[in-house]
Amino acid sequence: MTTSIEQRIADELGVREQQVTAAIGLLDDGATVPFIARYRKEVTGTLDDAQLRTLEERLRYLRELEERRATVLESIRDQGKLDDALEERIRQADSKARLEDIYLPYKPKRRTKAQIAREAGLEPLADLLLADPGQDPRTAAAAYVDADKGVADAAAALEGARAVLVERFTEDADLVGTLRERVWQRGRLVAKVREGKETAGAKFADYFDFAEPLTELPSHRILAMFRGEKEEVLSLTLEPEEPADPPAESRAPSGYETAIAEHFGIADRGRPADRWLLDTVRWAWRTRVFVRLDIDLRMRLWQAAEDDGVRVFATNLRDLLLAAPAGTRPTMGLDPGIRTGVKAAVVDGTGKVVATATVYPLAPQHRWDESLDTLGRLAGEHGVELVAIGNGTGSRETDRLVAELMKRRPELGLTRVTVSEAGASVYSASAYASKELPELDVSLRGAVSIARRLQDPLAELVKIDPKSIGVGQYQHDVSEVKLSRSLDAVVEDCVNGVGVDVNTASAPLLTRVSGINSTIAENIVAHRDANGPFGSRKALKEVARLGPKAFEQCAGFLRIPGGDDPLDASSVHPEAYPVVRRIRERAGVAIGTLIGNGEVLRALRPRDFVDDTFGLPTVTDILAELEKPGRDPRPAFTTASFKEGVETLEDLERGMLLEGTVTNVAAFGAFVDVGVHQDGLVHISAMSKNYVNDPRDVVRSGDIVRVKVLDVDTARKRISLTMRLDDDAAPVGGDRRGGGQREPGPSGGGRGDRGKSGQGGRRGGRSDRGRGGRQEPAPGGAMAEALRRAGLDKGLG
Repeated sequence: MTTSIEQRIADELGVREQQVTAAIGLLDDGATVPFIARYRKEVTGTLDDAQLRTLEERLRYLRELEERRATVLESIRDQGKLDDALEERIRQADSKARLEDIYLPYKPKRRTKAQIAREAGLEPLADLLLADPGQDPRTAAAAYVDADKGVADAAAALEGARAVLVERFTEDADLVGTLRERVWQRGRLVAKVREGKETAGAKFADYFDFAEPLTELPSHRILAMFRGEKEEVLSLTLEPEEPADPPAESRAPSGYETAIAEHFGIADRGRPADRWLLDTVRWAWRTRVFVRLDIDLRMRLWQAAEDDGVRVFATNLRDLLLAAPAGTRPTMGLDPGIRTGVKAAVVDGTGKVVATATVYPLAPQHRWDESLDTLGRLAGEHGVELVAIGNGTGSRETDRLVAELMKRRPELGLTRVTVSEAGASVYSASAYASKELPELDVSLRGAVSIARRLQDPLAELVKIDPKSIGVGQYQHDVSEVKLSRSLDAVVEDCVNGVGVDVNTASAPLLTRVSGINSTIAENIVAHRDANGPFGSRKALKEVARLGPKAFEQCAGFLRIPGGDDPLDASSVHPEAYPVVRRIRERAGVAIGTLIGNGEVLRALRPRDFVDDTFGLPTVTDILAELEKPGRDPRPAFTTASFKEGVETLEDLERGMLLEGTVTNVAAFGAFVDVGVHQDGLVHISAMSKNYVNDPRDVVRSGDIVRVKVLDVDTARKRISLTMRLDDDAAPVGGDRRGGGQREPGPSGGGRGDRGKSGQGGRRGGRSDRGRGGRQEPAPGGAMAEALRRAGLDKGLG
C-alpha cells in the first residue's frame, strides 16, 4: 500500500495526518507560514512555524518525487516493459535516489557495450554461464561466434557476455542500494596534496594528508576539501571499507565483491565458469558499481554539507535580524574613512535624515579639533543620544574621536556603539537607496544606513539582499536557489514575528509582510504619502490591489500605534475583534482600561470565550497580547565595552580578559570582535567545560561574551580566545572522537566582505569595507572573511 504524501509528512513530524492535510490546504490556497502559525492554530492543531517550514520543504520534495515517478512510469510504459510488479516497486520508492536506481535499467541511454552484445545475440551466453557455472566458458562461447554479427572468436563472445552481466550487476536497484549504504557507513574520504601544490595551496594544509569516515565529516571540512579539489590543490578519493584497488598480486575479493557475488549466486566451487564469473564481478565492482557509488556518495556529502551551510547562514541571519533595536532615539551614524574622511549623518527618532557632514580627523589632513567641533555641533543641535560607528577601516580611530567628544562635551549625554556595516555598500548603490535618499551622495547614504540599523536593524537590513549581509558559512559554494529560499523564509518569519508599523515602514519592509508583494507595498507607501497616516487597519482596504485575501494575510502583522482603535496596535487580528469585545464585556471595563491590565486579564478563563470559530489556542494568544500589547520579541538593547588601550593586534597580551561581541558562529566555533580589527576565534573546544556539539547551543551572533586571550600570532594574524576563563593554554586541535576537537580547515570562499564587529552588544555581521573604500562582496562570503581575519585561512583568497 502506497503511503500518501500527507501521511509521510505526518509520520516525519510526529503529528496527525489531518493536521498536515489542513496545513497543505492553507499553503495551496496562498496562505503564508507566519499567518498559518499565528492565526490558524485551530485549523492545523497548533503546528508552529518551524514545523510548518519543514512541512513546506518536504511537501516540495515529495511533490517533485511524484512528478518524477509519473515520468518514469510513462517512460517504461511506452517501452512496453511495465508490469504490475515493476509498477509497484516504482510506487513504493520513497526517495529520488531509490526511484532512479529502479529506473536505471530502463532509462534511455546511448548504445552501450551490453546493448551491442545483446544485438549480437550474446545475452543467452551470459545467462547460460550465470545459471550453469559447470559449463566451460570458452567451449560455450564457441557456439556464439558469428563474424557477420561482429563476434570474431570465443574471446569476443565472452567479452560481450561479460558486458551484459556487468550492466546487470550495476543496474540491480536492491543490490546497489545495499552497497551504497554499506560504503556510506564504512567508507572514508581521503585527501592528498597534488604534487607541487604545497606552497600555492598552503591554505589547505590541514588536508594535505587527511582521512575521515564519511559519517563523521562535518560540513565545513567537506566543503573545504571539495573547494581544494576544485582549485586543483587536493586529490580526493572515496575509499570503501577496503581499498577499491588492492595490489595486483592480491586475488582475494573485497567484501563488496563478495556481496555482489552472493547476490547473484556466484561462488568459487571449482567449476569451469566460476573463475570467469568472479572476474566479471571484480570487473563490475571496480569499473562500474563503485564508480557509480563514488558519484552518488560525493553528492550525498555535498548535499548534507550544503544543507548545513544554508542552516548556519539562516541561523546567523535570524540572530542578526532579531538584534535588539535601540529604538526611536536621535542617532548619528559615522561611516569611518581615513583619507576620504568620516561621513556623518544625523537621523531623528523616525529615521529621517536631518543633517549630514564629512569630517577629516585622521591622516593626511589631521583636522581633529575641527572634527570634534562639527560633530559636537550636530549632536547638540539635533539632540543626538546615540552615535553609531561603522566597523570598517578607521573604526577604532573614529571611536577614539567620539570618546574624546564625550569627554569634552559630557552634557550631550552621548552613547557610542560600534555597528556592523554588513552590506552597506550594496544598499548605498541600490536603486532603492537612490529613490529613498536621492539628495545624498552614495558615501553619505552609508552613514544613514549605519544610524538606522542601530535604531532598528530589522527595518534597515530588509532593504539588503540577505546574501549580501554575509553571516554565512561557504555561502558562495551552496545552491543559490536553496540559499535564497531559506534566507527569504527567515526574513519573512522575523518581520512578521516582530510586526510592522504601517505608517513608518519602508516598501522593502512591507514587502516581507505576509500577503504583501512589492506592488502592494509600493501602493501602501503611495497611499500613505498622498493621504497621510493610516488611522485604522480598515483603511488599508482602500489601498489599490490590496484585496480581501491580502488583507486577511497581512492585517494582523501591520500595526497602527495611536490609531482609531487601540487593538490596531496589537497583534490581535481584526477577524478576532469580536472575541475582544466579549472579553471586555465580561471584564466590565473600557477597552483602554483592559489593555495592559494584567490583574484583570489573568482573572479571566480563556475557555469562557471559545466559540465555533476561535478555539482555546487563539483565545489564549489574544489574552496574552492584551496583557502586553505590541510586545517586541527582540531582546533589550545593550552594548559591549571594548578595553581602553586595546586597539590593535599588538596591544593584545596572553591572559588578557576582554569583553566582545560574537560576530559569526560556525560549526567549529565562534568569532568574537574584541575591538582590534581582527576577530578572534573561540574554538568549539574552548567554549565550555562540558562537551559542545553545536556552538549555537552556547552563543549566538550578537551575544556579548567575556573571553580570555589564549594566544596571539601577530605574523599570521591569529587570535585564539577562550570562554573558559580559567584556561591557561591554547586549545590543541585533534580528533574529536579522542576528546579533542579538530581545528577548522580553510574556508570554502574567497575574501568576501571586509570588516570587524557586529553591532556592539547586538547581533553581529560583516562589513564590506576594503582598504581602498567600499567594495562589492567577492566570492567567498563572510565566513571566509572571518577565517581570514582570524588568520585561519593561511592566505585564503
